[in-house]
Amino acid sequence: MQKAVFKILLKINKAILPSLYKKDPLKLTTFQKAILGYRYWVLTQSLN
Repeated sequence: MQKAVFKILLKINKAILPSLYKKDPLKLTTFQKAILGYRYWVLTQSLN
């Protein structure tokens, strides 16, 4: 159940949130770092 919820969140994130993979992590703003961390957390939770 929980894994399915995170997979749905992962698809929503991919569609809505901006992609930050081409940017230098040291030059990201605090808000962009928070988005990156959230996307990473959802990804790892969906894989568990």
